[in-house]
Amino acid sequence: MNTMEIRESKLLGDRYWRVKHPSGLTIFVYPKAQMRSTYALFGTRYGSIDKAFRRSDEPENEVTPAGIAHFLEHKLFESEDGDAFARYAQIGASANAYTSFETTRYLYSCTEKADQALEILLDFVQSPYFTAQTVEKEQGIIGQEIKMYDDDPQWRVLFNLLRVLYHEHPIKDDIAGTVESIAQITPEHLYRCYNTFYNLNNMALCICGKCDVDEVLAICDRMLKTSEPVQVKRVFAPEPDTIVRPVIEERLAVASPLFEFGVKEAVTVEHRTEKDLAITEILLDIMASDSSPLFRRLLDASLINEASFSYEYFEGIGYGTLLFGGESGDPHAVCEAIREEMRRLKREGVTEEEVRRSAKALYGANMVGLNSPDVIANAVMSMEFNSRELFRYIECFPEVTAADVNARIQTLFDEEKTAVSIIYPLEENDAAD
Repeated sequence: MNTMEIRESKLLGDRYWRVKHPSGLTIFVYPKAQMRSTYALFGTRYGSIDKAFRRSDEPENEVTPAGIAHFLEHKLFESEDGDAFARYAQIGASANAYTSFETTRYLYSCTEKADQALEILLDFVQSPYFTAQTVEKEQGIIGQEIKMYDDDPQWRVLFNLLRVLYHEHPIKDDIAGTVESIAQITPEHLYRCYNTFYNLNNMALCICGKCDVDEVLAICDRMLKTSEPVQVKRVFAPEPDTIVRPVIEERLAVASPLFEFGVKEAVTVEHRTEKDLAITEILLDIMASDSSPLFRRLLDASLINEASFSYEYFEGIGYGTLLFGGESGDPHAVCEAIREEMRRLKREGVTEEEVRRSAKALYGANMVGLNSPDVIANAVMSMEFNSRELFRYIECFPEVTAADVNARIQTLFDEEKTAVSIIYPLEENDAAD
Protein backbone atom coordinates (compact mmCIF):
# COMPACT_ATOMS: atom_id res chain seq x y z
CA MET A 1 0.00 0.00 0.00
CA ASN A 2 1.26 3.49 -0.86
CA THR A 3 2.25 5.79 2.00
CA MET A 4 1.42 9.30 0.81
CA GLU A 5 2.06 12.74 2.25
CA ILE A 6 1.36 16.18 0.83
CA ARG A 7 4.15 18.68 1.24
CA GLU A 8 2.71 22.16 1.16
CA SER A 9 4.12 25.63 1.71
CA LYS A 10 1.62 28.40 2.46
CA LEU A 11 4.50 30.87 2.22
CA LEU A 12 5.36 29.72 -1.32
CA GLY A 13 1.79 28.88 -2.33
CA ASP A 14 2.77 25.50 -3.77
CA ARG A 15 2.57 21.80 -2.95
CA TYR A 16 3.63 18.36 -4.14
CA TRP A 17 3.16 14.71 -3.18
CA ARG A 18 5.76 12.38 -1.68
CA VAL A 19 4.79 8.71 -1.94
CA LYS A 20 6.58 5.68 -0.53
CA HIS A 21 5.62 2.93 -2.96
CA PRO A 22 5.34 -0.74 -1.86
CA SER A 23 8.15 -1.56 -4.30
CA GLY A 24 10.53 0.51 -2.15
CA LEU A 25 10.70 3.49 -4.52
CA THR A 26 10.15 7.05 -3.28
CA ILE A 27 7.95 8.93 -5.78
CA PHE A 28 7.44 12.68 -6.03
CA VAL A 29 4.63 14.18 -8.09
CA TYR A 30 4.66 17.97 -8.44
CA PRO A 31 1.71 19.08 -10.61
CA LYS A 32 1.87 22.57 -12.13
CA ALA A 33 -1.47 23.22 -13.81
CA GLN A 34 -0.22 26.14 -15.89
CA MET A 35 2.57 24.14 -17.52
CA ARG A 36 2.20 22.47 -20.92
CA SER A 37 5.11 20.04 -20.59
CA THR A 38 6.04 17.15 -18.32
CA TYR A 39 9.54 16.56 -16.98
CA ALA A 40 10.57 13.39 -15.16
CA LEU A 41 13.67 12.09 -13.39
CA PHE A 42 14.40 8.53 -12.32
CA GLY A 43 17.53 8.62 -10.18
CA THR A 44 19.71 6.52 -7.94
CA ARG A 45 22.12 7.37 -5.15
CA TYR A 46 25.06 6.11 -7.18
CA GLY A 47 27.80 8.29 -8.58
CA SER A 48 31.50 8.38 -9.34
CA ILE A 49 32.55 8.55 -5.68
CA ASP A 50 30.97 5.15 -4.97
CA LYS A 51 33.99 3.01 -5.78
CA ALA A 52 34.00 1.32 -2.36
CA PHE A 53 30.83 0.27 -0.55
CA ARG A 54 29.25 -2.24 1.78
CA ARG A 55 25.80 -3.73 1.44
CA SER A 56 23.72 -4.14 4.60
CA ASP A 57 23.25 -7.85 3.84
CA GLU A 58 26.99 -8.55 3.46
CA PRO A 59 29.86 -8.37 5.98
CA GLU A 60 32.70 -7.08 3.78
CA ASN A 61 33.49 -3.88 1.89
CA GLU A 62 33.73 -4.13 -1.88
CA VAL A 63 36.03 -2.10 -4.15
CA THR A 64 35.23 -1.67 -7.85
CA PRO A 65 37.00 -0.04 -10.83
CA ALA A 66 36.46 3.71 -11.23
CA GLY A 67 33.83 4.77 -13.76
CA ILE A 68 31.18 2.07 -13.34
CA ALA A 69 28.35 4.49 -12.46
CA HIS A 70 28.92 6.45 -15.66
CA PHE A 71 29.38 3.23 -17.66
CA LEU A 72 26.00 1.95 -16.40
CA GLU A 73 24.34 5.21 -17.41
CA HIS A 74 25.48 4.63 -21.00
CA LYS A 75 24.57 0.96 -21.10
CA LEU A 76 21.06 1.09 -19.63
CA PHE A 77 19.69 2.83 -22.72
CA GLU A 78 20.48 -0.32 -24.69
CA SER A 79 18.46 -3.53 -24.54
CA GLU A 80 17.86 -6.68 -26.54
CA ASP A 81 14.83 -4.94 -28.05
CA GLY A 82 16.59 -1.76 -29.16
CA ASP A 83 17.56 1.68 -27.95
CA ALA A 84 15.51 3.74 -25.47
CA PHE A 85 16.35 6.95 -27.32
CA ALA A 86 14.64 5.59 -30.42
CA ARG A 87 11.56 4.67 -28.40
CA TYR A 88 11.34 8.23 -27.07
CA ALA A 89 11.80 9.69 -30.54
CA GLN A 90 8.80 7.70 -31.78
CA ILE A 91 6.49 9.48 -29.31
CA GLY A 92 8.05 12.94 -29.71
CA ALA A 93 9.74 13.02 -26.33
CA SER A 94 13.35 14.01 -25.60
CA ALA A 95 15.45 11.94 -23.22
CA ASN A 96 18.85 12.11 -21.61
CA ALA A 97 20.85 10.99 -18.57
CA TYR A 98 23.82 12.13 -16.57
CA THR A 99 26.14 10.87 -13.87
CA SER A 100 27.45 13.15 -11.15
CA PHE A 101 29.69 12.53 -8.18
CA GLU A 102 26.86 11.10 -6.08
CA THR A 103 23.89 10.31 -8.33
CA THR A 104 22.86 8.97 -11.71
CA ARG A 105 19.67 10.39 -13.24
CA TYR A 106 17.60 9.42 -16.29
CA LEU A 107 15.16 11.98 -17.65
CA TYR A 108 12.64 12.82 -20.29
CA SER A 109 10.62 15.85 -21.31
CA CYS A 110 7.44 15.80 -23.37
CA THR A 111 4.32 17.80 -24.18
CA GLU A 112 2.09 14.81 -24.94
CA LYS A 113 1.98 11.03 -24.42
CA ALA A 114 3.40 11.47 -20.93
CA ASP A 115 2.03 8.09 -19.84
CA GLN A 116 3.99 6.31 -22.59
CA ALA A 117 7.12 8.32 -21.77
CA LEU A 118 6.91 7.24 -18.13
CA GLU A 119 6.40 3.61 -19.13
CA ILE A 120 9.54 3.71 -21.29
CA LEU A 121 11.54 5.25 -18.43
CA LEU A 122 10.45 2.68 -15.87
CA ASP A 123 11.00 -0.13 -18.35
CA PHE A 124 14.54 0.51 -19.57
CA VAL A 125 16.00 1.61 -16.23
CA GLN A 126 14.71 -1.63 -14.68
CA SER A 127 15.94 -3.84 -17.56
CA PRO A 128 19.74 -4.15 -17.60
CA TYR A 129 21.33 -5.97 -20.50
CA PHE A 130 25.10 -6.42 -20.66
CA THR A 131 27.26 -8.79 -22.69
CA ALA A 132 31.01 -9.05 -23.15
CA GLN A 133 30.64 -7.74 -26.70
CA THR A 134 28.54 -4.68 -25.81
CA VAL A 135 30.79 -3.87 -22.84
CA GLU A 136 33.90 -4.00 -25.01
CA LYS A 137 32.28 -1.71 -27.58
CA GLU A 138 31.31 0.78 -24.86
CA GLN A 139 34.83 0.78 -23.44
CA GLY A 140 36.03 2.21 -26.74
CA ILE A 141 33.31 4.85 -26.82
CA ILE A 142 33.84 5.99 -23.23
CA GLY A 143 37.60 5.87 -23.68
CA GLN A 144 37.25 8.46 -26.44
CA GLU A 145 34.96 10.54 -24.20
CA ILE A 146 37.57 10.50 -21.42
CA LYS A 147 40.28 11.67 -23.83
CA MET A 148 37.99 14.45 -25.03
CA TYR A 149 37.50 15.71 -21.47
CA ASP A 150 41.26 15.51 -20.91
CA ASP A 151 41.54 18.23 -23.55
CA ASP A 152 38.69 20.36 -22.13
CA PRO A 153 40.23 23.32 -20.25
CA GLN A 154 37.11 23.98 -18.11
CA TRP A 155 37.05 20.35 -17.03
CA ARG A 156 40.77 20.21 -16.37
CA VAL A 157 40.93 23.42 -14.35
CA LEU A 158 38.27 22.08 -11.94
CA PHE A 159 39.66 18.57 -11.49
CA ASN A 160 43.20 19.88 -11.14
CA LEU A 161 41.92 22.00 -8.25
CA LEU A 162 40.13 19.07 -6.61
CA ARG A 163 43.33 17.02 -6.83
CA VAL A 164 45.30 19.62 -4.89
CA LEU A 165 42.54 20.15 -2.32
CA TYR A 166 41.79 16.50 -1.53
CA HIS A 167 44.24 13.78 -0.55
CA GLU A 168 41.96 10.73 -0.42
CA HIS A 169 38.33 11.59 -1.14
CA PRO A 170 37.23 10.24 -4.55
CA ILE A 171 35.72 13.61 -5.40
CA LYS A 172 39.15 14.33 -6.93
CA ASP A 173 38.75 11.57 -9.52
CA ASP A 174 37.16 11.99 -12.94
CA ILE A 175 33.49 11.01 -13.10
CA ALA A 176 34.02 8.72 -16.10
CA GLY A 177 37.08 7.04 -14.59
CA THR A 178 40.24 6.55 -16.62
CA VAL A 179 40.99 4.63 -19.80
CA GLU A 180 42.80 2.09 -17.62
CA SER A 181 40.00 1.73 -15.04
CA ILE A 182 37.18 1.25 -17.54
CA ALA A 183 39.24 -1.40 -19.33
CA GLN A 184 38.81 -3.50 -16.16
CA ILE A 185 34.99 -3.32 -16.21
CA THR A 186 33.19 -6.58 -16.98
CA PRO A 187 29.50 -7.49 -17.36
CA GLU A 188 29.77 -9.04 -13.89
CA HIS A 189 30.88 -5.70 -12.43
CA LEU A 190 27.96 -3.97 -14.11
CA TYR A 191 25.35 -6.45 -12.91
CA ARG A 192 26.82 -6.43 -9.40
CA CYS A 193 26.72 -2.63 -9.12
CA TYR A 194 23.36 -2.41 -10.85
CA ASN A 195 21.78 -4.90 -8.42
CA THR A 196 23.34 -3.04 -5.49
CA PHE A 197 22.63 0.60 -6.34
CA TYR A 198 19.59 0.32 -8.60
CA ASN A 199 17.61 -1.25 -5.78
CA LEU A 200 14.38 0.80 -5.70
CA ASN A 201 14.92 1.54 -2.01
CA ASN A 202 18.01 3.48 -3.10
CA MET A 203 16.19 5.41 -5.85
CA ALA A 204 13.62 8.12 -6.42
CA LEU A 205 11.25 9.15 -9.21
CA CYS A 206 10.18 12.76 -9.63
CA ILE A 207 7.60 14.01 -12.13
CA CYS A 208 6.77 17.68 -12.51
CA GLY A 209 4.58 19.85 -14.72
CA LYS A 210 1.53 18.55 -16.55
CA CYS A 211 0.86 15.41 -14.48
CA ASP A 212 -1.65 13.79 -12.16
CA VAL A 213 -0.68 11.89 -9.02
CA ASP A 214 -3.25 9.09 -9.47
CA GLU A 215 -2.26 8.49 -13.09
CA VAL A 216 1.45 8.40 -12.18
CA LEU A 217 0.86 5.94 -9.36
CA ALA A 218 -1.29 3.68 -11.54
CA ILE A 219 1.60 3.32 -14.01
CA CYS A 220 4.06 2.76 -11.15
CA ASP A 221 1.82 0.09 -9.61
CA ARG A 222 1.83 -1.76 -12.90
CA MET A 223 5.52 -1.47 -13.79
CA LEU A 224 7.68 -1.28 -10.69
CA LYS A 225 9.47 -4.43 -9.57
CA THR A 226 9.63 -4.87 -5.80
CA SER A 227 13.13 -4.69 -4.30
CA GLU A 228 14.45 -6.16 -1.08
CA PRO A 229 15.23 -3.34 1.41
CA VAL A 230 19.02 -3.52 1.12
CA GLN A 231 20.93 -0.45 2.30
CA VAL A 232 24.29 0.62 0.85
CA LYS A 233 26.99 2.38 2.85
CA ARG A 234 29.63 4.44 1.06
CA VAL A 235 33.17 3.67 2.24
CA PHE A 236 35.87 6.35 2.12
CA ALA A 237 39.43 6.57 3.36
CA PRO A 238 39.89 9.28 6.04
CA GLU A 239 40.42 12.70 4.47
CA PRO A 240 43.01 14.96 6.15
CA ASP A 241 41.97 18.53 6.94
CA THR A 242 44.99 19.86 5.05
CA ILE A 243 45.30 20.51 1.33
CA VAL A 244 47.78 18.69 -0.94
CA ARG A 245 49.43 21.87 -2.23
CA PRO A 246 48.35 25.49 -2.83
CA VAL A 247 48.97 25.88 -6.58
CA ILE A 248 48.71 23.77 -9.72
CA GLU A 249 49.34 25.20 -13.19
CA GLU A 250 49.06 23.78 -16.68
CA ARG A 251 49.09 24.99 -20.29
CA LEU A 252 46.37 24.17 -22.79
CA ALA A 253 44.82 25.74 -25.89
CA VAL A 254 42.97 28.66 -24.27
CA ALA A 255 42.73 32.29 -25.37
CA SER A 256 43.29 33.68 -21.87
CA PRO A 257 44.16 32.13 -18.50
CA LEU A 258 41.45 30.20 -16.63
CA PHE A 259 41.44 29.85 -12.86
CA GLU A 260 39.52 27.93 -10.19
CA PHE A 261 40.12 29.00 -6.59
CA GLY A 262 38.92 26.80 -3.74
CA VAL A 263 38.47 27.05 0.02
CA LYS A 264 38.37 23.55 1.50
CA GLU A 265 35.98 23.00 4.37
CA ALA A 266 36.84 20.75 7.28
CA VAL A 267 33.85 18.41 7.12
CA THR A 268 33.01 17.25 10.62
CA VAL A 269 29.36 16.29 10.02
CA GLU A 270 27.85 14.19 7.28
CA HIS A 271 24.55 16.06 7.17
CA ARG A 272 24.21 19.75 6.45
CA THR A 273 20.71 21.06 7.13
CA GLU A 274 18.62 23.24 4.85
CA LYS A 275 19.50 26.25 6.99
CA ASP A 276 23.22 25.45 6.81
CA LEU A 277 22.98 25.65 3.02
CA ALA A 278 20.98 28.88 3.10
CA ILE A 279 23.56 30.51 5.40
CA THR A 280 26.41 29.58 3.08
CA GLU A 281 24.52 30.75 -0.03
CA ILE A 282 23.87 34.12 1.62
CA LEU A 283 27.52 34.43 2.60
CA LEU A 284 28.64 33.76 -0.97
CA ASP A 285 26.11 36.22 -2.38
CA ILE A 286 27.29 38.97 -0.03
CA MET A 287 30.91 38.20 -0.80
CA ALA A 288 31.00 37.66 -4.56
CA SER A 289 27.75 38.56 -6.35
CA ASP A 290 27.84 41.22 -9.05
CA SER A 291 26.70 43.79 -6.48
CA SER A 292 29.49 42.96 -4.00
CA PRO A 293 32.50 45.23 -3.32
CA LEU A 294 34.86 42.37 -4.22
CA PHE A 295 33.29 41.91 -7.64
CA ARG A 296 33.38 45.65 -8.38
CA ARG A 297 37.04 45.92 -7.39
CA LEU A 298 38.02 42.97 -9.58
CA LEU A 299 36.01 44.30 -12.50
CA ASP A 300 37.30 47.87 -12.17
CA ALA A 301 40.89 46.57 -12.10
CA SER A 302 40.20 44.49 -15.25
CA LEU A 303 41.16 41.33 -13.33
CA ILE A 304 37.97 39.48 -14.33
CA ASN A 305 35.33 39.74 -16.99
CA GLU A 306 31.71 39.86 -15.95
CA ALA A 307 30.58 36.99 -18.18
CA SER A 308 32.98 34.32 -16.92
CA PHE A 309 33.27 34.98 -13.17
CA SER A 310 31.42 32.39 -11.10
CA TYR A 311 31.13 31.14 -7.54
CA GLU A 312 29.39 28.27 -5.77
CA TYR A 313 29.30 26.11 -2.68
CA PHE A 314 30.32 22.65 -3.88
CA GLU A 315 29.32 20.11 -1.26
CA GLY A 316 28.39 16.50 -0.69
CA ILE A 317 29.15 13.47 1.45
CA GLY A 318 32.52 14.02 3.10
CA TYR A 319 33.48 17.17 1.17
CA GLY A 320 32.69 20.86 0.98
CA THR A 321 34.44 23.65 -0.94
CA LEU A 322 33.82 27.25 -1.89
CA LEU A 323 34.67 27.68 -5.56
CA PHE A 324 35.47 30.89 -7.44
CA GLY A 325 36.37 30.68 -11.12
CA GLY A 326 36.65 32.49 -14.41
CA GLU A 327 39.09 34.08 -16.84
CA SER A 328 41.78 36.52 -15.79
CA GLY A 329 44.98 38.00 -17.15
CA ASP A 330 46.39 37.73 -13.61
CA PRO A 331 44.79 34.80 -11.76
CA HIS A 332 47.11 35.07 -8.74
CA ALA A 333 46.00 38.69 -8.21
CA VAL A 334 42.36 37.56 -8.23
CA CYS A 335 43.10 34.86 -5.67
CA GLU A 336 44.91 37.32 -3.43
CA ALA A 337 41.92 39.68 -3.65
CA ILE A 338 39.60 36.83 -2.60
CA ARG A 339 41.88 35.99 0.33
CA GLU A 340 41.94 39.66 1.34
CA GLU A 341 38.14 39.73 1.28
CA MET A 342 38.10 36.61 3.46
CA ARG A 343 40.36 38.38 5.94
CA ARG A 344 38.17 41.49 5.91
CA LEU A 345 34.99 39.50 6.48
CA LYS A 346 36.58 37.58 9.34
CA ARG A 347 37.66 40.90 10.86
CA GLU A 348 34.56 43.02 10.25
CA GLY A 349 31.73 40.52 9.68
CA VAL A 350 28.54 41.24 7.77
CA THR A 351 25.63 43.45 8.78
CA GLU A 352 22.00 42.55 9.26
CA GLU A 353 21.13 44.85 6.35
CA GLU A 354 23.48 42.94 4.02
CA VAL A 355 22.00 39.62 5.11
CA ARG A 356 18.40 40.79 4.61
CA ARG A 357 19.17 42.14 1.13
CA SER A 358 20.93 38.94 0.07
CA ALA A 359 18.28 36.69 1.62
CA LYS A 360 15.52 38.49 -0.29
CA ALA A 361 17.42 38.17 -3.58
CA LEU A 362 18.07 34.43 -3.11
CA TYR A 363 14.54 33.77 -1.92
CA GLY A 364 13.25 35.48 -5.06
CA ALA A 365 15.60 33.52 -7.32
CA ASN A 366 14.38 30.26 -5.80
CA MET A 367 10.78 31.34 -6.27
CA VAL A 368 11.49 31.93 -9.97
CA GLY A 369 12.95 28.42 -10.13
CA LEU A 370 9.57 27.00 -9.11
CA ASN A 371 8.30 27.99 -12.58
CA SER A 372 10.67 25.54 -14.29
CA PRO A 373 9.79 21.81 -14.20
CA ASP A 374 13.38 20.63 -14.70
CA VAL A 375 14.67 22.92 -11.93
CA ILE A 376 11.93 21.70 -9.59
CA ALA A 377 12.46 18.00 -10.31
CA ASN A 378 16.22 18.15 -9.92
CA ALA A 379 15.96 20.21 -6.73
CA VAL A 380 13.38 17.90 -5.16
CA MET A 381 15.52 14.85 -5.93
CA SER A 382 18.75 16.45 -4.72
CA MET A 383 17.10 17.44 -1.46
CA GLU A 384 15.66 13.94 -0.97
CA PHE A 385 19.00 12.25 -1.59
CA ASN A 386 20.57 14.52 1.06
CA SER A 387 17.78 14.12 3.66
CA ARG A 388 16.48 17.63 3.03
CA GLU A 389 13.25 19.14 1.75
CA LEU A 390 12.87 21.80 -0.95
CA PHE A 391 10.25 24.04 0.65
CA ARG A 392 12.05 24.00 3.99
CA TYR A 393 15.27 25.09 2.23
CA ILE A 394 13.61 28.05 0.49
CA GLU A 395 11.77 29.08 3.65
CA CYS A 396 15.08 29.21 5.56
CA PHE A 397 16.34 32.31 3.78
CA PRO A 398 14.19 34.81 5.74
CA GLU A 399 15.29 33.11 8.99
CA VAL A 400 19.04 33.60 8.53
CA THR A 401 20.63 36.31 10.70
CA ALA A 402 23.92 38.20 10.57
CA ALA A 403 25.04 36.18 13.59
CA ASP A 404 24.50 32.97 11.60
CA VAL A 405 26.57 34.23 8.67
CA ASN A 406 29.35 35.64 10.86
CA ALA A 407 29.67 32.34 12.69
CA ARG A 408 29.95 30.57 9.34
CA ILE A 409 32.67 32.98 8.22
CA GLN A 410 34.80 32.14 11.24
CA THR A 411 34.61 28.39 10.70
CA LEU A 412 34.86 28.35 6.91
CA PHE A 413 37.49 30.94 6.00
CA ASP A 414 40.90 29.36 6.57
CA GLU A 415 43.65 30.63 4.26
CA GLU A 416 45.74 27.53 4.96
CA LYS A 417 43.06 25.53 3.16
CA THR A 418 42.95 27.56 -0.05
CA ALA A 419 44.34 26.47 -3.40
CA VAL A 420 44.22 27.62 -7.00
CA SER A 421 44.26 25.80 -10.32
CA ILE A 422 45.32 27.80 -13.39
CA ILE A 423 45.26 26.92 -17.07
CA TYR A 424 47.55 29.22 -19.06
CA PRO A 425 47.57 29.54 -22.86
CA LEU A 426 50.10 27.49 -24.76
CA GLU A 427 53.45 29.13 -25.28
CA GLU A 428 54.24 30.15 -28.84
CA ASN A 429 56.47 27.17 -29.46
CA ASP A 430 53.80 24.76 -28.14
CA ALA A 431 51.10 26.41 -30.27
CA ALA A 432 53.29 26.12 -33.38
CA ASP A 433 53.77 22.41 -32.77
